[in-house]
Amino acid sequence: MRRTIPIHEFVTPIFHQWDKGWFLLTSGDFAAGDYNTMTVSWGAMGGLWGRPFVQVVVRPQRYTYGFMERYGTFTLSAFPEAYRKALDLLGVKSGRDGDKIAASGLTPIASTRVAAPSFAEAELVVECRKIYWDDLEPGHFLSSDIGRNYPIRDYHRVYYGEIVTIEGEDAYRR
Repeated sequence: MRRTIPIHEFVTPIFHQWDKGWFLLTSGDFAAGDYNTMTVSWGAMGGLWGRPFVQVVVRPQRYTYGFMERYGTFTLSAFPEAYRKALDLLGVKSGRDGDKIAASGLTPIASTRVAAPSFAEAELVVECRKIYWDDLEPGHFLSSDIGRNYPIRDYHRVYYGEIVTIEGEDAYRR
């Protein structure tokens, strides 16, 4: 069962969560029925400007990019391993081509404090309000191998979200 976790009681093996556990990044407005989600494995969490934050990156050709541009909130949802196939599908299929969320078998629900939805099956939901964005600039890459991630020069937009609330199972609470 998910419960509110105060920010200073939140714990997760962060590198494992991004690299192996993955998140669903969801933006839009649940009440309006206008939202999309995508699987993400690149990002960061920490403190900046005296606020807890999440940083996510989205390429401009992704369908979710338009939702991130139009709406002021987003969520990150983490799932037990049993939902790996659903996360695979949501990372490969585009919401432009049909209802990939329905195809995944996941259940979108209203979040507690933001307009962007979360998912009933998630064991962790981080609700965020956008506070900053910037575009990656290839001229600023200090390591030459980073450019290999962009063979078609589709550089990510970086979004910073202030963490508004965290809802999670007890395993995420210290």
